[in-house]
Amino acid sequence: MLSKVPQVTLIFWIIKITATTLGETAGDALSMSLNLGYIISSGIFLVLFAIFVSLQIKAKQYHPYLYWLTIITTTTLGTTIADFVDRSLGLGYFGGSLILLSLLLSSLAVWYYSEHTLSVENIQTAKSEIFYWVTIMFSQTLGTALGDWVADTQGLGYLYSAIIFGSILFILTLCYFWTKISHTFLFWSAFILTRPLGAVLGDFLDKPITHGGLDLSRFGASFTLIAVIFVLIAISKRQSKAQS
Repeated sequence: MLSKVPQVTLIFWIIKITATTLGETAGDALSMSLNLGYIISSGIFLVLFAIFVSLQIKAKQYHPYLYWLTIITTTTLGTTIADFVDRSLGLGYFGGSLILLSLLLSSLAVWYYSEHTLSVENIQTAKSEIFYWVTIMFSQTLGTALGDWVADTQGLGYLYSAIIFGSILFILTLCYFWTKISHTFLFWSAFILTRPLGAVLGDFLDKPITHGGLDLSRFGASFTLIAVIFVLIAISKRQSKAQS
């Protein structure tokens, strides 16, 4: 059986950041622009996530569009769940981030105890893939809360927060090439941090100008980001064919 996940390349990270940005704009589009609220929006995205993750697990090999559509459902669901926990339940961004961090670390610990590895280079079995997607789901939700905590609670704003998260990702990249730190640890650290980066970028695109955003249409931004993702996937497929 072939690996069920893509190779971790530069274009992988570009698509991931774009998908997490889409998660913020699309999640807010349903919950805020359409006034569906966090619970109903989470229910809609949960159904979509269940459908796509089921198809992904049943697949025998990596299908790029299916994989990235599943990623997109985790980012949108993560956005509405985090907003519900932070705002509707009144836990606040910091409290919500701590709870979600605990769930993420627990998921990683159970995965490691069961599989004795957290490597994503060769996800093949249904069991390892379930661990993979549960961990991603927690990381996407945590990233939303963390991004909001830095940008709003700490008062750094969306643009400065994006620079902070982007700088940390750059440092992790340097560590990958110039240190002996575990590549698996660096992968998950970067994977988790791309979500708050996408969250603050999404907020920067659609929040009012008076709140430090560009006040773009959430639906317009979301459709544009979807188009960008599909173009990037097509480029990635063409590169893979050229190398094979």
